[in-house]
Amino acid sequence: MAYKDLREYLETLKKHEKLKVIDKEVDKDWEISAVGRVAFQSINQKDRPALMFTNVKGYNTPVVFGILGGSREIYSLALGTTEDKIQEKWAEAQQRPIEPNIVQTGPVKENILKGDEIDVFKFPVPTWTREHDPAPYLTSPFIFTKDPETGEQNVGTYRVQLKEKNKLGVWVNFVQHARKHVEMYDERNEPTPVAIVLGTDPTIGLCSVARTVYGLDEVAVAGGLRGEAVDLVKCETVDLHVPATAEIVIEGYFRPNELEIEGPFGEYPGYMGPKAMSYVMDVTCITHRNDPIYQAFLSQMPPSESSMIRSIGREAAIYKTLVKDLRLPVKDVHLLEAGGAAAYLAISMKKEHEGQVRQVMLGAWSVDPTLAKFCVVVDEDIDIRDQFMLNWALSWRVQPHKDIFIVEDMPAVRLDPSQAADEVTQLDKSRRTSSKMGIDATKKHQFPAIAMPPEEDLKKVRSNWGSYWNTENLVKTHL
Repeated sequence: MAYKDLREYLETLKKHEKLKVIDKEVDKDWEISAVGRVAFQSINQKDRPALMFTNVKGYNTPVVFGILGGSREIYSLALGTTEDKIQEKWAEAQQRPIEPNIVQTGPVKENILKGDEIDVFKFPVPTWTREHDPAPYLTSPFIFTKDPETGEQNVGTYRVQLKEKNKLGVWVNFVQHARKHVEMYDERNEPTPVAIVLGTDPTIGLCSVARTVYGLDEVAVAGGLRGEAVDLVKCETVDLHVPATAEIVIEGYFRPNELEIEGPFGEYPGYMGPKAMSYVMDVTCITHRNDPIYQAFLSQMPPSESSMIRSIGREAAIYKTLVKDLRLPVKDVHLLEAGGAAAYLAISMKKEHEGQVRQVMLGAWSVDPTLAKFCVVVDEDIDIRDQFMLNWALSWRVQPHKDIFIVEDMPAVRLDPSQAADEVTQLDKSRRTSSKMGIDATKKHQFPAIAMPPEEDLKKVRSNWGSYWNTENLVKTHL
């Protein structure tokens, strides 16, 4: 199904009891982040809800997060599918994108603020890592830019520091498509038009953080995911088109050939990311709906919403390449949240011949060579989403001198704190290349039988578990 906007999607989360509404007054500068962190650490992933804060001290605007990546079930609800169909849904959307539909106006135009009315601090933007972040940060900005030659738009998610009421600092990593756009404008010594979108139909956000090939419009992929074209409306002061039902849009320009210190900021590996020389954005207009809802991502230390979103989206891209394109016998692909959905990749497969494990690893690295500092491949009998089973396979199916190999001079996992000292800036070349480790944890010869009761015995016990776990029955059995 296609959600028309964020609000309709939130109603769906409520219906499925996946949205926890918190009416208690909270402080945006410490309490929202702390509540989110405790929730993500203490609630099992399967049971974890999205969070909505309706009573933010000093503001009338509610704050929501966890609505895309609070759990795998929430992610599947965002796509209008089931957990087992997520990868298939992504593959289909990328193969059959639906071009957006341009409309004259939309709800995001209900309020248009220019000149002295512009104030990015009017919204309850939280401080996420108190005592370390220098200012509030937008953590789920869907940032629209375009290729000045082809006119093709791109949308991506990057960190945005609130500096002044009409000035932002935006860090865009050196491999992101938006950076290519900015560099093209800089070569012309022209400002780069930018639109920061906050709060949308869920497919926009999921596509914003996904990896697509350059030139493939993420909004068209979002159309493929929702099965219906996304309505776009032209911005007021920049030549860009944005979702017509968005909650908030911040328009402006990156200054040509000008960078300014931004950061540090708490990042997805769970450490503070270093300061960066980042783009300076002058805000020229803010449009928003009546009674807007502010959407954020809980990022920083995993488990987090951002690591869950990245994990599922990147898994789908790797799975598609390995299974659909290369036709390799891969069963499942999993980027572990502990590695920020970036550093640690596990793959299960039904190995058909020697050498195929390495072929799978190289195929996975080809999708995004910055990912998977560690890549572990196991047999199909191992559930790679069960970390105990994964570690069991690593313990007993690997001979380190034979089954581990290292590839040097590969693109580095971004923001890896082991890569360089903290004072080294984001763009320093020492952060760009690193090494990868491949671990073949498949069986290479006939193994002994696994020391477990037969599966049929286990099934019988599971089906009648209450009779064993009832205290009175246990006592009678021992009598």
